Amino acid sequence: TGAPMSIWKRESSLNALTAESRNTLVSHVGIEFTELGEDCLRGRMPVDDRTRQPYGLLHGGGSVVLAETLGSIAANLCLADPNKMAVGLEINANHVRAMREGWVEGCARPLHLGATTQLWEIRIEDERGRLVCMSRLTMAVVNRK
Repeated sequence: TGAPMSIWKRESSLNALTAESRNTLVSHVGIEFTELGEDCLRGRMPVDDRTRQPYGLLHGGGSVVLAETLGSIAANLCLADPNKMAVGLEINANHVRAMREGWVEGCARPLHLGATTQLWEIRIEDERGRLVCMSRLTMAVVNRK
């Protein structure tokens, strides 16, 4: 059977992803990329004043920002054709655990990698591995303009 095949078609690194995200929403909310595995892009986000809602809990939108960041970047790393790009078409998120502090970690894995659409599952957990949010992201593969 041999070694597992990586899903990535474009060269990248954690340092490159961090550099590309400077001065964007990604860096503003403190998202850090932690692993570019065989089939999963992982990142983490702090639960702090940038990501909490007025009642002191992790903002659901913060979880969605983490999910879409990981899924969107991963989707684009799966495209071999430099004239193509993947853009978000639809995202949903089920918030199942509240958080007041610490870090959440997300892992984006593909469910479908098609020529015109991709479907990604992004599981977001707390520091103890408990599910905080489950998100599904649909990406459209389009011509780069």
